[in-house]
Amino acid sequence: MAKDPCAGLDVYRVGGAVRDAHLGWPVKDTDWVVVGATPEEMRQRGFRPVGRDFPVFLHPQTQEEYALARTERKSGHGYTGFVVYASPDVTLEEDLVRRDLTINAMAESMDGTLVDPFGGMVDLEARILRHVSPAFVEDPLRVLRTARFLARYAGLGFSVAASTMTLMSELAESGELSHLVAERVWAETERALSEPCPEQYFRTLDSCGALKVLMPELYEHEGLEPRLKRMHALPEALKDVASWRWGRLLETLSESQRADLGQRLRMPRAYRELIEQLAYTRQLANGGADTAQSIMTWMESVDAWRRGERVGPLLSVLALDHPELSASVGAAWQAASSLAPRELVEEGFSGSELGRELARRRLAAISRSL
Repeated sequence: MAKDPCAGLDVYRVGGAVRDAHLGWPVKDTDWVVVGATPEEMRQRGFRPVGRDFPVFLHPQTQEEYALARTERKSGHGYTGFVVYASPDVTLEEDLVRRDLTINAMAESMDGTLVDPFGGMVDLEARILRHVSPAFVEDPLRVLRTARFLARYAGLGFSVAASTMTLMSELAESGELSHLVAERVWAETERALSEPCPEQYFRTLDSCGALKVLMPELYEHEGLEPRLKRMHALPEALKDVASWRWGRLLETLSESQRADLGQRLRMPRAYRELIEQLAYTRQLANGGADTAQSIMTWMESVDAWRRGERVGPLLSVLALDHPELSASVGAAWQAASSLAPRELVEEGFSGSELGRELARRRLAAISRSL
Protein backbone atom coordinates (compact mmCIF):
# COMPACT_ATOMS: atom_id res chain seq x y z
CA MET A 1 0.00 0.00 0.00
CA ALA A 2 1.37 3.41 -1.03
CA LYS A 3 2.46 5.67 1.78
CA ASP A 4 0.15 8.59 2.52
CA PRO A 5 2.05 11.72 1.39
CA CYS A 6 0.21 13.72 4.09
CA ALA A 7 1.35 11.47 6.94
CA GLY A 8 3.09 13.57 9.55
CA LEU A 9 2.02 16.89 8.04
CA ASP A 10 -0.12 19.43 9.91
CA VAL A 11 -2.92 19.64 7.33
CA TYR A 12 -6.29 21.41 7.44
CA ARG A 13 -9.24 21.54 5.11
CA VAL A 14 -10.07 25.22 4.63
CA GLY A 15 -12.40 27.77 3.10
CA GLY A 16 -15.32 26.92 0.89
CA ALA A 17 -15.26 23.18 1.50
CA VAL A 18 -15.72 23.72 5.25
CA ARG A 19 -18.35 26.39 4.72
CA ASP A 20 -20.45 24.43 2.24
CA ALA A 21 -20.22 21.16 4.16
CA HIS A 22 -21.74 22.85 7.22
CA LEU A 23 -24.36 24.59 5.07
CA GLY A 24 -25.39 21.37 3.39
CA TRP A 25 -24.38 22.94 0.06
CA PRO A 26 -22.68 20.75 -2.57
CA VAL A 27 -18.90 20.75 -2.04
CA LYS A 28 -17.24 20.98 -5.46
CA ASP A 29 -13.59 21.58 -4.60
CA THR A 30 -11.55 20.96 -1.48
CA ASP A 31 -8.56 23.13 -0.60
CA TRP A 32 -6.02 22.34 2.05
CA VAL A 33 -3.50 24.34 4.06
CA VAL A 34 -0.27 22.84 5.34
CA VAL A 35 1.28 24.41 8.44
CA GLY A 36 4.95 24.08 9.33
CA ALA A 37 6.22 22.60 6.04
CA THR A 38 8.66 23.82 3.39
CA PRO A 39 8.42 23.63 -0.39
CA GLU A 40 11.30 21.17 -0.44
CA GLU A 41 9.50 18.85 1.96
CA MET A 42 6.33 18.97 -0.14
CA ARG A 43 8.23 18.06 -3.30
CA GLN A 44 10.01 15.23 -1.53
CA ARG A 45 6.62 13.80 -0.58
CA GLY A 46 5.53 13.78 -4.22
CA PHE A 47 3.49 16.98 -4.29
CA ARG A 48 3.74 18.86 -7.58
CA PRO A 49 4.27 22.65 -7.35
CA VAL A 50 1.78 24.69 -9.40
CA GLY A 51 1.63 28.03 -7.60
CA ARG A 52 3.02 30.99 -9.49
CA ASP A 53 2.65 33.69 -6.82
CA PHE A 54 2.77 31.53 -3.67
CA PRO A 55 3.52 27.90 -2.75
CA VAL A 56 0.65 25.68 -3.93
CA PHE A 57 1.03 21.98 -4.64
CA LEU A 58 -1.11 19.22 -6.14
CA HIS A 59 -1.55 16.02 -4.17
CA PRO A 60 0.07 13.15 -6.12
CA GLN A 61 -3.07 10.98 -5.92
CA THR A 62 -6.12 13.24 -5.49
CA GLN A 63 -4.79 16.27 -7.42
CA GLU A 64 -6.37 18.53 -4.79
CA GLU A 65 -4.58 21.77 -3.93
CA TYR A 66 -2.39 22.01 -0.85
CA ALA A 67 -1.07 25.48 -0.05
CA LEU A 68 1.57 26.32 2.51
CA ALA A 69 0.30 28.64 5.24
CA ARG A 70 1.07 32.21 4.27
CA THR A 71 0.53 35.86 5.10
CA GLU A 72 -0.03 38.77 2.74
CA ARG A 73 0.98 42.42 2.97
CA LYS A 74 -0.45 45.16 0.80
CA SER A 75 2.21 46.61 -1.51
CA GLY A 76 0.31 48.18 -4.42
CA HIS A 77 -3.03 48.63 -6.16
CA GLY A 78 -5.56 45.99 -7.12
CA TYR A 79 -5.92 42.39 -6.09
CA THR A 80 -2.35 41.53 -7.18
CA GLY A 81 -0.65 44.25 -5.14
CA PHE A 82 0.50 42.01 -2.30
CA VAL A 83 3.74 40.65 -0.91
CA VAL A 84 3.30 37.01 0.09
CA TYR A 85 5.24 35.43 2.92
CA ALA A 86 5.14 31.64 3.24
CA SER A 87 7.23 29.99 5.91
CA PRO A 88 7.04 27.10 8.40
CA ASP A 89 6.59 29.69 11.17
CA VAL A 90 3.29 31.03 9.75
CA THR A 91 0.43 29.79 11.94
CA LEU A 92 -2.96 28.58 10.79
CA GLU A 93 -4.66 31.61 12.36
CA GLU A 94 -2.28 33.95 10.53
CA ASP A 95 -3.23 32.22 7.29
CA LEU A 96 -6.97 32.41 8.01
CA VAL A 97 -6.98 36.10 8.98
CA ARG A 98 -6.00 37.14 5.44
CA ARG A 99 -9.24 35.68 4.05
CA ASP A 100 -12.21 37.79 3.05
CA LEU A 101 -15.26 36.62 5.01
CA THR A 102 -15.57 34.86 8.36
CA ILE A 103 -17.51 31.98 6.80
CA ASN A 104 -14.49 31.43 4.52
CA ALA A 105 -11.98 31.64 7.37
CA MET A 106 -12.76 28.32 9.04
CA ALA A 107 -10.64 25.19 8.94
CA GLU A 108 -10.94 21.56 9.92
CA SER A 109 -8.16 19.25 10.99
CA MET A 110 -7.83 15.82 9.42
CA ASP A 111 -9.89 14.35 12.28
CA GLY A 112 -12.70 16.85 11.70
CA THR A 113 -11.96 19.27 14.54
CA LEU A 114 -13.22 22.75 13.66
CA VAL A 115 -10.80 25.67 13.88
CA ASP A 116 -12.81 28.90 13.88
CA PRO A 117 -10.87 31.86 15.32
CA PHE A 118 -13.08 34.59 13.79
CA GLY A 119 -16.61 33.41 14.50
CA GLY A 120 -17.37 31.99 11.10
CA MET A 121 -19.74 29.34 12.41
CA VAL A 122 -21.76 31.92 14.34
CA ASP A 123 -22.08 34.02 11.17
CA LEU A 124 -22.92 30.91 9.14
CA GLU A 125 -25.76 30.05 11.48
CA ALA A 126 -26.92 33.70 11.53
CA ARG A 127 -26.70 33.82 7.71
CA ILE A 128 -24.33 36.81 7.72
CA LEU A 129 -21.56 37.67 5.26
CA ARG A 130 -19.04 39.53 7.43
CA HIS A 131 -15.45 40.59 6.79
CA VAL A 132 -12.69 38.96 8.82
CA SER A 133 -10.62 42.07 9.50
CA PRO A 134 -10.14 45.69 8.39
CA ALA A 135 -7.65 44.29 5.84
CA PHE A 136 -10.74 43.50 3.75
CA VAL A 137 -10.28 46.90 2.09
CA GLU A 138 -6.83 45.96 0.80
CA ASP A 139 -8.29 43.79 -1.95
CA PRO A 140 -10.96 45.40 -4.18
CA LEU A 141 -11.88 42.03 -5.67
CA ARG A 142 -13.52 41.22 -2.33
CA VAL A 143 -16.33 43.61 -3.18
CA LEU A 144 -17.28 41.44 -6.13
CA ARG A 145 -16.71 38.20 -4.25
CA THR A 146 -18.99 39.25 -1.41
CA ALA A 147 -21.69 40.22 -3.90
CA ARG A 148 -21.26 36.87 -5.65
CA PHE A 149 -21.58 34.93 -2.40
CA LEU A 150 -24.84 36.75 -1.72
CA ALA A 151 -26.03 35.75 -5.21
CA ARG A 152 -25.35 32.16 -4.21
CA TYR A 153 -26.75 32.11 -0.68
CA ALA A 154 -29.49 34.77 -0.63
CA GLY A 155 -32.07 32.02 -0.99
CA LEU A 156 -30.84 30.61 2.33
CA GLY A 157 -31.51 33.92 4.04
CA PHE A 158 -28.02 35.42 3.91
CA SER A 159 -27.34 39.16 4.00
CA VAL A 160 -24.23 41.34 4.08
CA ALA A 161 -23.28 42.78 7.46
CA ALA A 162 -23.73 46.54 7.66
CA SER A 163 -20.10 47.01 8.70
CA THR A 164 -18.96 45.02 5.68
CA MET A 165 -21.14 47.08 3.34
CA THR A 166 -19.48 50.17 4.78
CA LEU A 167 -16.05 48.82 3.86
CA MET A 168 -17.30 47.88 0.40
CA SER A 169 -18.54 51.44 -0.09
CA GLU A 170 -15.16 52.77 1.02
CA LEU A 171 -13.47 50.57 -1.57
CA ALA A 172 -15.83 51.77 -4.28
CA GLU A 173 -15.10 55.40 -3.40
CA SER A 174 -11.34 54.91 -3.09
CA GLY A 175 -10.66 54.30 -6.77
CA GLU A 176 -9.20 50.86 -6.07
CA LEU A 177 -11.82 49.17 -8.26
CA SER A 178 -10.32 50.81 -11.32
CA HIS A 179 -7.16 48.76 -10.76
CA LEU A 180 -8.95 45.44 -11.14
CA VAL A 181 -8.06 43.70 -14.38
CA ALA A 182 -11.00 43.17 -16.71
CA GLU A 183 -10.66 39.39 -16.71
CA ARG A 184 -11.18 39.19 -12.94
CA VAL A 185 -14.21 41.47 -13.01
CA TRP A 186 -15.71 39.39 -15.79
CA ALA A 187 -14.87 36.08 -14.07
CA GLU A 188 -16.72 37.10 -10.91
CA THR A 189 -19.65 38.45 -12.92
CA GLU A 190 -19.95 35.34 -15.05
CA ARG A 191 -19.92 33.13 -11.97
CA ALA A 192 -22.57 35.31 -10.34
CA LEU A 193 -24.78 34.97 -13.41
CA SER A 194 -24.87 31.21 -12.83
CA GLU A 195 -25.84 31.50 -9.16
CA PRO A 196 -29.43 30.99 -7.92
CA CYS A 197 -30.02 34.71 -7.22
CA PRO A 198 -27.86 36.67 -9.70
CA GLU A 199 -29.87 39.85 -9.18
CA GLN A 200 -28.37 40.08 -5.68
CA TYR A 201 -24.92 40.43 -7.21
CA PHE A 202 -25.91 43.53 -9.15
CA ARG A 203 -28.05 44.98 -6.35
CA THR A 204 -25.21 44.61 -3.85
CA LEU A 205 -22.72 46.26 -6.19
CA ASP A 206 -25.27 49.00 -6.76
CA SER A 207 -25.81 49.52 -3.02
CA CYS A 208 -22.13 50.03 -2.29
CA GLY A 209 -21.47 52.20 -5.35
CA ALA A 210 -19.31 49.66 -7.19
CA LEU A 211 -21.69 49.05 -10.08
CA LYS A 212 -21.58 52.65 -11.29
CA VAL A 213 -17.78 52.36 -11.38
CA LEU A 214 -17.56 49.00 -13.12
CA MET A 215 -20.69 48.93 -15.31
CA PRO A 216 -22.21 52.43 -15.60
CA GLU A 217 -24.04 51.39 -18.76
CA LEU A 218 -26.55 49.41 -16.67
CA TYR A 219 -28.08 52.67 -15.50
CA GLU A 220 -28.75 53.94 -19.03
CA HIS A 221 -32.25 54.29 -20.52
CA GLU A 222 -34.42 52.25 -18.15
CA GLY A 223 -32.29 51.91 -15.01
CA LEU A 224 -31.21 48.77 -13.19
CA GLU A 225 -34.38 47.20 -11.77
CA PRO A 226 -36.20 46.64 -15.09
CA ARG A 227 -33.07 44.93 -16.35
CA LEU A 228 -32.93 42.63 -13.34
CA LYS A 229 -36.58 41.75 -13.73
CA ARG A 230 -36.07 40.93 -17.39
CA MET A 231 -32.95 38.92 -16.58
CA HIS A 232 -35.11 36.47 -14.63
CA ALA A 233 -37.68 36.20 -17.41
CA LEU A 234 -36.23 33.26 -19.31
CA PRO A 235 -37.78 30.09 -20.71
CA GLU A 236 -36.86 27.10 -18.56
CA ALA A 237 -35.56 25.06 -21.49
CA LEU A 238 -32.73 27.46 -22.34
CA LYS A 239 -29.17 26.20 -21.91
CA ASP A 240 -26.15 28.32 -20.92
CA VAL A 241 -28.36 30.35 -18.61
CA ALA A 242 -25.54 32.72 -17.61
CA SER A 243 -25.15 34.07 -21.15
CA TRP A 244 -28.91 34.48 -21.59
CA ARG A 245 -29.23 36.33 -18.29
CA TRP A 246 -26.41 38.66 -19.28
CA GLY A 247 -27.90 39.20 -22.70
CA ARG A 248 -31.29 40.14 -21.28
CA LEU A 249 -29.60 42.52 -18.89
CA LEU A 250 -27.93 44.40 -21.75
CA GLU A 251 -30.30 44.02 -24.69
CA THR A 252 -31.70 47.58 -24.49
CA LEU A 253 -28.31 49.27 -24.54
CA SER A 254 -27.23 51.07 -27.69
CA GLU A 255 -24.72 49.42 -29.98
CA SER A 256 -21.94 51.74 -28.80
CA GLN A 257 -22.75 51.11 -25.14
CA ARG A 258 -22.72 47.37 -25.65
CA ALA A 259 -19.39 47.65 -27.44
CA ASP A 260 -17.87 49.84 -24.71
CA LEU A 261 -18.91 47.48 -21.91
CA GLY A 262 -17.88 44.40 -23.84
CA GLN A 263 -14.44 45.80 -24.54
CA ARG A 264 -13.91 47.04 -21.01
CA LEU A 265 -14.81 43.65 -19.49
CA ARG A 266 -13.05 41.64 -22.23
CA MET A 267 -16.30 39.82 -22.72
CA PRO A 268 -16.13 36.47 -24.57
CA ARG A 269 -17.32 36.50 -28.16
CA ALA A 270 -20.23 34.13 -27.50
CA TYR A 271 -21.66 36.57 -24.96
CA ARG A 272 -21.27 39.52 -27.31
CA GLU A 273 -23.00 37.71 -30.14
CA LEU A 274 -25.95 36.66 -28.00
CA ILE A 275 -26.42 40.23 -26.76
CA GLU A 276 -26.55 41.39 -30.38
CA GLN A 277 -29.12 38.74 -31.27
CA LEU A 278 -31.33 39.72 -28.33
CA ALA A 279 -30.97 43.39 -29.24
CA TYR A 280 -32.11 42.68 -32.80
CA THR A 281 -35.03 40.64 -31.46
CA ARG A 282 -36.09 43.51 -29.19
CA GLN A 283 -35.87 45.89 -32.13
CA LEU A 284 -38.14 43.56 -34.09
CA ALA A 285 -40.67 43.60 -31.24
CA ASN A 286 -40.50 47.35 -30.79
CA GLY A 287 -40.62 48.14 -34.50
CA GLY A 288 -43.34 45.68 -35.35
CA ALA A 289 -43.10 42.66 -37.58
CA ASP A 290 -46.08 43.39 -39.79
CA THR A 291 -44.02 43.43 -42.97
CA ALA A 292 -42.19 40.58 -44.57
CA GLN A 293 -39.11 42.75 -45.00
CA SER A 294 -38.82 43.49 -41.28
CA ILE A 295 -38.91 39.77 -40.47
CA MET A 296 -36.47 39.02 -43.26
CA THR A 297 -34.11 41.67 -41.91
CA TRP A 298 -34.28 40.11 -38.45
CA MET A 299 -33.43 36.67 -39.81
CA GLU A 300 -30.44 38.10 -41.64
CA SER A 301 -29.32 40.05 -38.56
CA VAL A 302 -29.21 36.93 -36.36
CA ASP A 303 -27.54 34.95 -39.16
CA ALA A 304 -30.50 32.56 -39.22
CA TRP A 305 -29.70 31.02 -42.61
CA ARG A 306 -26.33 29.69 -41.42
CA ARG A 307 -27.16 29.38 -37.71
CA GLY A 308 -30.70 28.15 -37.71
CA GLU A 309 -30.30 26.76 -34.18
CA ARG A 310 -30.42 30.33 -32.90
CA VAL A 311 -33.97 30.98 -34.04
CA GLY A 312 -35.90 28.69 -31.65
CA PRO A 313 -34.37 30.03 -28.41
CA LEU A 314 -34.71 33.64 -29.53
CA LEU A 315 -38.35 33.10 -30.42
CA SER A 316 -38.97 31.46 -27.05
CA VAL A 317 -37.65 34.62 -25.35
CA LEU A 318 -39.73 36.80 -27.66
CA ALA A 319 -42.80 34.75 -26.72
CA LEU A 320 -42.50 35.79 -23.07
CA ASP A 321 -43.76 39.29 -23.86
CA HIS A 322 -45.06 38.92 -27.41
CA PRO A 323 -46.52 35.42 -27.88
CA GLU A 324 -48.51 36.26 -31.01
CA LEU A 325 -45.56 37.96 -32.64
CA SER A 326 -43.32 35.00 -31.79
CA ALA A 327 -45.79 32.61 -33.38
CA SER A 328 -46.02 34.77 -36.51
CA VAL A 329 -42.26 35.03 -36.87
CA GLY A 330 -41.94 31.31 -36.19
CA ALA A 331 -44.34 30.53 -39.03
CA ALA A 332 -42.42 32.87 -41.30
CA TRP A 333 -39.18 31.12 -40.37
CA GLN A 334 -40.64 27.71 -41.17
CA ALA A 335 -41.79 28.94 -44.55
CA ALA A 336 -38.54 30.68 -45.47
CA SER A 337 -36.17 28.01 -44.17
CA SER A 338 -37.91 25.29 -46.12
CA LEU A 339 -36.40 26.70 -49.31
CA ALA A 340 -33.27 24.76 -50.17
CA PRO A 341 -30.55 26.48 -52.24
CA ARG A 342 -29.83 23.24 -54.05
CA GLU A 343 -33.29 23.37 -55.62
CA LEU A 344 -32.43 26.72 -57.20
CA VAL A 345 -29.11 25.34 -58.38
CA GLU A 346 -30.98 22.53 -60.12
CA GLU A 347 -33.09 25.20 -61.80
CA GLY A 348 -29.95 26.73 -63.23
CA PHE A 349 -29.25 29.60 -60.86
CA SER A 350 -25.65 30.24 -59.84
CA GLY A 351 -23.37 32.91 -58.40
CA SER A 352 -24.89 36.25 -57.45
CA GLU A 353 -28.11 35.36 -59.32
CA LEU A 354 -28.56 32.39 -56.99
CA GLY A 355 -28.26 34.63 -53.93
CA ARG A 356 -30.71 37.22 -55.27
CA GLU A 357 -33.29 34.63 -56.30
CA LEU A 358 -33.04 32.81 -52.99
CA ALA A 359 -33.58 36.07 -51.09
CA ARG A 360 -36.55 36.94 -53.33
CA ARG A 361 -38.22 33.58 -52.77
CA ARG A 362 -37.58 33.67 -49.04
CA LEU A 363 -39.16 37.09 -48.81
CA ALA A 364 -42.14 35.87 -50.81
CA ALA A 365 -42.51 32.83 -48.54
CA ILE A 366 -42.45 35.08 -45.47
CA SER A 367 -45.05 37.36 -47.02
CA ARG A 368 -47.39 34.43 -47.73
CA SER A 369 -47.08 33.23 -44.14
CA LEU A 370 -48.30 36.50 -42.63
